Amino acid sequence: MSVRLVNITKEFADPERAGGIMLAVRDMNLEIKEGEFVTLLGPSGCGKTTTLRMVAGFEAPTKGEIWISGEMVNDVPPNKRDTTMVFQSYAIFPHMSVEQNVGFGLELKGRPKAEIREETAKVMDVMGITELGKRRPDQLSGGQQQRVALARAVVNRPRVLLFDEPLSNLDAKLRETMRVEIRRVQQTFGITSIYVTHDQAEAMTVSDRIVVMEKGLVMQVGSPFDVYSRPKSRFVADFIGKVNLFPVTVIEAGASPKVRDPRGRELFAGSVDRELKAGDEALLTVRPESLRLGEAEDAPTGELPGGAESAKIFGEGKVTKAVYLGSVIEYEIDAGYEKPLLAISYDPIDGEFYKVGDTVSFSFSRKAAHILPRT
Repeated sequence: MSVRLVNITKEFADPERAGGIMLAVRDMNLEIKEGEFVTLLGPSGCGKTTTLRMVAGFEAPTKGEIWISGEMVNDVPPNKRDTTMVFQSYAIFPHMSVEQNVGFGLELKGRPKAEIREETAKVMDVMGITELGKRRPDQLSGGQQQRVALARAVVNRPRVLLFDEPLSNLDAKLRETMRVEIRRVQQTFGITSIYVTHDQAEAMTVSDRIVVMEKGLVMQVGSPFDVYSRPKSRFVADFIGKVNLFPVTVIEAGASPKVRDPRGRELFAGSVDRELKAGDEALLTVRPESLRLGEAEDAPTGELPGGAESAKIFGEGKVTKAVYLGSVIEYEIDAGYEKPLLAISYDPIDGEFYKVGDTVSFSFSRKAAHILPRT
C-alpha cells in the first residue's frame, strides 16, 4: 500500500532553552509506492526514527499530513493503522515457542486455528525457521530471534512494514546475511516497507530508494546508484561511503560537462548537478575505487581528454598511508589538496603494493566524475 507524507514537521520542547523548540523533522514530503522498499538514512539525530514513529502513529506530527492507502491517518491510533514495526530489540515473548510467537498476531485477530497454523507454517518456511518451531526464544541465536521477529511481523500481511534499525544488535557477518534476507522476504510478500538505518551499506543492499536526511531535512531521494554516484550535495557525497573532492570552476554544464581545476587544467565529467551553470564554483567528486594509481615515472603528462572514457594522468602525490585488508588495499595520498586523496585497489597481489613514501600518479575515467555545488 502507498504511503504519502505531506509537509510533515515535528517539533519537540528544547530541554536546554525554556520555551524553546527543536525541529526534529522539517517540511518533509515523500511518496512511497505500493510494494516499494524505502530507507531513511542519516546520522543520529537527523529525524529518521521520528519520521518512522509518526508513520506508525507513536508520534503525532506538529504539522502536515500522513496518508496510507489513500486515507489520512493523523488521528488514527497505531493499532488501527495496519502497520507493523520491527524493533532493534526483537520483542518476542520469552514464554512462547517460536511457532506461538509467529502466530500471535493472527490469534489476536481471532482468525480460525486452521488458518493460523497454515499461515504460520507458510511464513516460517519462507524464513527458514520451520525446524525451530517448538523452541523457546532463549534457545535461539540472535539471528534466529531476528528471523522470528520478522516472521511475526509479516504473517499479518500489514499494509506497511516498518523497520527501526533491526540489525544493530547483530555482529557484522550476521548483519550482512540478515539484510539480504530482509530484502528477499519483503520482495516475496510485496509489502510496502520503510527502513531506518545509519548504515550506508545496509541501505544500499535493501532499498529501492534511499532518503538521505540531515538535521530534519531531506537532502536527497534516489536509487542507491543515484545517491552514491550522483550526490546532490557535499553532505550526501561524504555520508554515503568515501569520496574524493576536487575544487573546480564550471566551464560548461550541458551534456558534456567541463570544469577547470585550480591549476588551470580543463577536465570533463560524466554528470553535473542540473542547478549548476557556467562560472559556478563546484566540486568534482570521484569515489576511491575509481581512482587509478600508477608509477609516477611511467605516466604520460596531460589532462583528461574530452572524448576519452579513460583518463591519462591527472596528477601525482605521495602515499602517506597504506592499509592491507585482504581483498583490498586502501591508500591515502598527499597531492596538495585540503584532504588526502583516497584510493582503493581490489585483489592486491603480493609485490605490487605501493608503500608509504612512494610517489604515484592518479587518474580516473570521466564516467566516474560527478560535479556538484561547492557549498
